[in-house]
Amino acid sequence: MDYLWSPWRYRYLTGVEKSDGCVFCRIAAEDDDERHLIVFRGELNFVVLNRFPYTSGHLMVVPYLHASTLSGVDAATCSEMMTLVRASEGHLRNTYRPDGLNLGMNIGQSAGAGIAGHIHMHVLPRWHGDANFMTTVGETRVLPEELDVTWKRLRAAFIPE
Repeated sequence: MDYLWSPWRYRYLTGVEKSDGCVFCRIAAEDDDERHLIVFRGELNFVVLNRFPYTSGHLMVVPYLHASTLSGVDAATCSEMMTLVRASEGHLRNTYRPDGLNLGMNIGQSAGAGIAGHIHMHVLPRWHGDANFMTTVGETRVLPEELDVTWKRLRAAFIPE
């Protein structure tokens, strides 16, 4: 997959942000939400931007508890996860006005999970034509907004001042 312009990927590609352990557990434990793109912290889950998004506004809802399956977390965690997915849908609709949304969870590496050891639900806005020739033929995604701008917009939606 090629990107026309994605300067935030440089740190990933050069290994600057790679570390041992679970990236979700690490960023949840740190107190730098803007750096880690966490837009909201709930009691049992947090909402974070995908650092390598399919579209602008690509969010993930992640339990604080490190678990590789839904059965590995309790009912309260699952309930709050879906409450935050629902809130994410509303904030994405109000902020970006998408034509639709994709919700999804890939459990296990063979199912496509990029971080297979820690479950997370993807919430991403979609627009008619966003899977045009650039993605399907050119294997390139066009992201019209930098991640720090997306973070500020969605942080303000989740936590109004």
